[in-house]
Amino acid sequence: MKITSLETFLVPPRWCFLKIETDEGVVGWGEPVVEGRAHTVAAAVDELADYLVGADPLRIEDHWQVLTKGGFYRGGPILASAVAGIDQALWDIAGKVRGASIHELLGGPVRERQRVYTWIAGDEPGDVAEGARARREQGLTAVKMNATGRLGALASVREIDEMLDRVAAVREVMGDDGGVAVDFHGRVSPASAREMCRLLEPLRPMFVEEPVVPELTADLERVCASTTIPIATGERLYSRWDFRGVLGAGIAVAQPDPSHAGGISECRRIATMAEAYGVAMAPHCPLGPIALAACLQLDFATSNTLIQEMSWGIHYNVGGDLLDYVVDPSVFAITDGHVARPTGPGLGVEINEAAVRKAAQTGHRWRSPAWRGLDGGLAEW
Repeated sequence: MKITSLETFLVPPRWCFLKIETDEGVVGWGEPVVEGRAHTVAAAVDELADYLVGADPLRIEDHWQVLTKGGFYRGGPILASAVAGIDQALWDIAGKVRGASIHELLGGPVRERQRVYTWIAGDEPGDVAEGARARREQGLTAVKMNATGRLGALASVREIDEMLDRVAAVREVMGDDGGVAVDFHGRVSPASAREMCRLLEPLRPMFVEEPVVPELTADLERVCASTTIPIATGERLYSRWDFRGVLGAGIAVAQPDPSHAGGISECRRIATMAEAYGVAMAPHCPLGPIALAACLQLDFATSNTLIQEMSWGIHYNVGGDLLDYVVDPSVFAITDGHVARPTGPGLGVEINEAAVRKAAQTGHRWRSPAWRGLDGGLAEW
């Protein structure tokens, strides 16, 4: 079997899909994208295609090594995300050739259903209680919310008090058995992160996510040591080498993104590293159905997975949503806060290619917001 072509599709709301074709008619799908840089990742896939066309698609590990290390300049979100989508598609092909789900090829299932969560209330959180109630009615038992909107160098008393009130409102709706994850989104300085985590402790968040930006990883150990709240991070780390200094810092949850961090192959290795540190996995996935399918395949073969993010109804999904590009949406159906183990071959999801091609005619040019503070200076989004 040989790879004959790689084709990318930019589809709303902000996603990039990849189709890999073979000379035997077996097709694999992946989702290589960096939010706000989809065109750039698609260009990187096109460059990597020069190596892949004519190659055996089943040599997944060898291709991963060459695509990742074969160039003199390595790493970073663009290359890692391009490789990630290719890796997903190659695993999809391998599963279809062998008539098995990817998690079966990775050693078999370790659970029969996976707990999931999704977002409420948007980038600058407003009516969080109503958002939590709506998610409860949709069958979810856990939600995630931004702690704050834009912040200055140090959060004010008012900003911190408003954050506490919002989290308290969501905790009341979700109850003691519900999960409330609080995302700092890298908007918070290390000093404010320590103060805010200490004040949040009575509300018992499931975890606080990305308390500081990756550039301040050296401060992460102090943040972890300052609180009893489990700390999560990893969506902006792109390899097992990026995670080396983080896993020993005291985090409780690792959040690599299989569409950013080298695909299923590399995230599987990160999960194994995390297990050695007693760290749980909660793969990052505010993306489309192919990315979610890849995450679930990883989850069902990974014993230390805690929970899985999904983008259903997320505030970014304008012009397209999670279920718009799949033939059978029931593969992602939520029952009692969980998604059942997929049993179809490969990624376990059938992509509606006609819908993808139609949406790609519109495409998108989604960009991350560039926030300004009250003083007019740049603020972390």
